[in-house]
Amino acid sequence: MQISDILKTNERGVAFEFFPPKTAQGKQALLETVGILKHYKPLYVSMTYGAGGVTQEYTKDAVSLLLKEQTLEVMPHLTCVGANAGAIQGLLDDYRKQGIDNIMALRGDPPKECRDFDFNKQEFSCARDLVRVLKAAGHFCIGVAVYPQGHIETDTLEQDMEYTKLKIDAGADFAVTQMFFDNTYYYALLERMHKKKITIPVLPGILPLTDVTKVKQFASLCRATIPRSIEERMERYRGNPADMEKEGIDVTIELCRDLVKNGVNQFHFFTLNKPKVITAILDAIR
Repeated sequence: MQISDILKTNERGVAFEFFPPKTAQGKQALLETVGILKHYKPLYVSMTYGAGGVTQEYTKDAVSLLLKEQTLEVMPHLTCVGANAGAIQGLLDDYRKQGIDNIMALRGDPPKECRDFDFNKQEFSCARDLVRVLKAAGHFCIGVAVYPQGHIETDTLEQDMEYTKLKIDAGADFAVTQMFFDNTYYYALLERMHKKKITIPVLPGILPLTDVTKVKQFASLCRATIPRSIEERMERYRGNPADMEKEGIDVTIELCRDLVKNGVNQFHFFTLNKPKVITAILDAIR
C-alpha cells in the first residue's frame, strides 16, 4: 500500500527507520527490534542506504528481512551517490517484484573516503533527479527529506525552500524532516511550505537525544542544532551514560508532547535499531 494513502487514512501513528546490519549479531538485533516495535502497529518502516552505495546489498537483505513481517509496509531508501540509470532501474524492478510500493529518494552524503567528491559529476546529482526517475517509472509512492534549519549546502532558508519546492514538484508524495531539537524550526518549516503552496504530508523526524556528544556529531552534518538549555540539561550527566540517556528521553518526550499539543499526530522515529529508548518515548506520549 502506498504511504500517501496510509497517511490519509490514519490520523495518528508512528513510523520507524532502521539501518541495515552488517553482521549476524546486528541482524539478530534488528529482528529483535522489529519484533518489539511492530506491536505499535507502525504506519510504515524504512531502511537506510549508505553513502557511496556501500550498504546497498545490506539494505536489500535487510528489506527482505522486513518483508517477512507481512504486517509491515516497508520503504527502502535510495541515494544518488554512485547511482546510474541502469542500476537504479534494475533495483526498482527487484523492489516492484517483491511488492514494495514506496521509496525514499535522497541525495545522500558524499563518501567519507573521497575528499574531492562532486555531486555535479554524478549521473544523479540531487534527490530531484531520483524523484523524476521514480515518477516516470510509475508504481512507487515517493518520499523525500526536508530540512527545518535548511540544507547544509544552501545559503538561506529561502534558497532551501526553492530547492525543496522543485524536488516536491518533480513528484514527491510525502516528506520526512531531518532531525531537530527545537520545535519552532518544524513549525516555521511548515509555514514556509504553506507559503509555497506545498501541501504534501510532512512528518517530523524524531531522533531521541540520548547522548549529547554523538547527537551533536550527527547534527553537525546536517545543520541541526541543539538548544543551549537542552545541552546544559544533558551535560549535567556527562560521565553517567544511563542518567544522560534518561534525561534525553525526558527531553524527547517533552518535544513530542508539544508537537501533539500543536496538532501533530504522525511521527517518524530514527530508531538507531535501539527499541528500549523508542518504547519509553512512545509509552509516555500515546
